This record gives sequence, structure tokens and C-alpha cells, in this order.
Amino acid sequence: MRSGLPCVLAINGGSSSIRFAVFEAGGALRRCLGGKIDRIGLGGTRITLDDQAAHPRVPRRLSASEHRAALQALFDWLEAHPVFDSVKAAGHRVVHGMRHSKPERVTPRLLAELKRITPYDPEHLPREIGLIEAIMERYPKLPQIACFDTAFHRTMPRVAKLLPIPRRYSARGVERYGFHGLSYAYLMEELGRIDPRGAKGRVILAHLGNGASLAAVRGGKSIDTSMAFTPTAGLVMSTRSGDLDPGLIYYLERTEHMTPSQFQWMVNHESGLLGVSGTSPDLRDLCAREATDPRAAQAVELFCYQVRKWIGSYAAALGGLDTLVFAAGIGENSPLIRDRICGELGFLGVALDRRRNARNAPLISPDAGRVRVRVIHTDEELMIARSVARVLRLGGQRKL
Repeated sequence: MRSGLPCVLAINGGSSSIRFAVFEAGGALRRCLGGKIDRIGLGGTRITLDDQAAHPRVPRRLSASEHRAALQALFDWLEAHPVFDSVKAAGHRVVHGMRHSKPERVTPRLLAELKRITPYDPEHLPREIGLIEAIMERYPKLPQIACFDTAFHRTMPRVAKLLPIPRRYSARGVERYGFHGLSYAYLMEELGRIDPRGAKGRVILAHLGNGASLAAVRGGKSIDTSMAFTPTAGLVMSTRSGDLDPGLIYYLERTEHMTPSQFQWMVNHESGLLGVSGTSPDLRDLCAREATDPRAAQAVELFCYQVRKWIGSYAAALGGLDTLVFAAGIGENSPLIRDRICGELGFLGVALDRRRNARNAPLISPDAGRVRVRVIHTDEELMIARSVARVLRLGGQRKL
């Protein structure tokens, strides 16, 4: 590490995990170390550390029953690392930011607001607030920046935000927000770097991982996205249902006496690919079994079918398509799924170069293809660090 440079700690808390990374804030941010704590609260919790200067990806067992305890264990390790003395700020992925349109420094007022809006995102906000407060208690002088996943989509036109329910709910903030915004913001910055002209055109971003969504972007601005009031909406995911007929809630209440809490659990943790296949939420497992397991084959087919539908609808919303970007675990690493999605999109001008696709090349469409199809590795932690450095003007980063 170059001495004297300030560093930024990026924290990305999930439902049972915490991803983290420390970046040098020089002219360009450089990752010094990072890792992940997974299976928090599930038993078998472990921390995997990636120290660029020592032994990469060292897994260790960890005794932590909840996120705060896991974070304290992480800081015990970080404090023994020389780089920690240079950490000048921490940034957090905050899934829901209501109508905030850019990252903001955490203040008592902002923290109180996040607590007030927890009913809008009970699956994520309580844990994220807990992580912020844990750092505040241990390092009260360390600046913290909240980076909102919803901020990227604040540019959506009013028609894309409206939910067709009584208007009085709109005044209470019930609207389509969209998520995966940090990933999308990073992808657009990277697209702007490698293809500035393409980034200004009609772009569809496909963030396909355990959580999956798509976004339609025109002129660098989000105009629509598949997730809506909550991250459960839109595309079928690993354990989330995606869009459902709201009448199903009433049907299950009448026939099974299902409570709202039980329904919420079902559509977030027991549905999606897991629910359809009955065996696994992991698309890799399902692809491996689809030749002998009809339910696995149906789950794979449903996923690809729905992604194609969303791409077609967003091409209509954009008035055409210039660039299609695949990202996240499935989007970056599954040539088979990309091929099945794109194979029936020739009417939009989408075509794949099979050799490029097979090796997960950055450009997987033919050079003469009408639509540029790209694979871009997304990096939410780097986007968090960029946002922190810009807000605090560290390392010469331009202010947001």
C-alpha cells in the first residue's frame, strides 16, 4: 500500500452475509483487501478474507449469531491489519432510500429517517441500520456515508413510478422504487468508460444473480426497472417469486388461513426457482439436473422466458435497443443461460458470438451485430467506495 493515502471501508450487508472491502483513495480507487462473512445466523458462519499482500481467500470459522456480532469480529481482525489506520470513512449499501437521489453522510437526522421508513423495507433496513449504529458506537468519529440502492432509479418518469391503486397511497410514498441501483450505477460508469457512445444510447442492464432485475436506461438515466415497491417484484429469482396476481393473497387466506407474515415469508424465501423446482434455488444445480428432472427444467425455462419478456418490454419502452449488458453471478458466468435468453431475441437485433459467449468475453456479440451484447463484472463495493470518496472529496475524486 502506498503510504499516506486515505482509505475507504465499504460495507455491503445482505440477509445472511456481509461483504466488505478497503480501498485506497488515490487518483483511482485500489482495492487493498476485502472478503465476506456468510451464513450469519444460520450456523457454520465463516469469514473469507482476501488480503492482496498476504494469503488470498483464507476461510475461518466465526462465532456470530447476528450481523452486529459478525461486524465486531470483522473489526477485531481489521484493527490488527496495518491498512486500518488509514481508513478515513465507511460507506454502506442501504437498500431503501425512499426519494433520496444521491449518497448522503449519516447524521442523527438521517438515521432517524431510516428508522421511520423501515416498514417500507423490513427485510433489509433493520440490519443495515444496525451495522451503521455498530460502527457509530465503536468509532464515533468515523464519517459514514449511506449509499442508496433506490437512488439510481429516481430519474424514472412519473408514469413508471405509479402504482395503479388509490392515489392517497402515493402521498404516503407507496410507489415503484426499483433496486440494485449501486450495481446499475457501476455498470453505467463502466459502460461509459469502454463505450461512451453506447452509454448514451438505449441500454438494458440485466443484473442476474440470486436477486435478479433488469433496468431500462436512456441517455444514461433509468427510465424503468423490474423491481417495484419491494425487491420481491419483477423477475422470478432464486427464492423470490417476482410478480404475482394480488388475488393470490386473498385465495391463500381463505383456503389455508395464511397470514400476511406467512405470505411475505413464502414469496421471499420459499418461492422462485426453489418453489418451482422443489429442490434448489441455485440455477447451476438446476441446469445440471434438467435432463433428468422435469421440475428443474421448468424452473430454468421459466427464468429464461421471463428475462426475455422483460427485455422485449424494455426495448418497447426505449423505442429500440442499442446495448444489452449482463452482470452478477448468473449474468457474468453462465454462457448457457445467456444463450437461451438471447437465442429468441433476433427480432430485436440481438445475436451472440458463440465462442465469445463460451469464454465470458467482455463483448459476446459479433463485431457487426446491430445490438452490442456485453458482460460486465459488477462491483457494488467499489461503487460504494467511489460514492464515499466523492462525497468527502478523498483522493481527488470529483464531488457528487
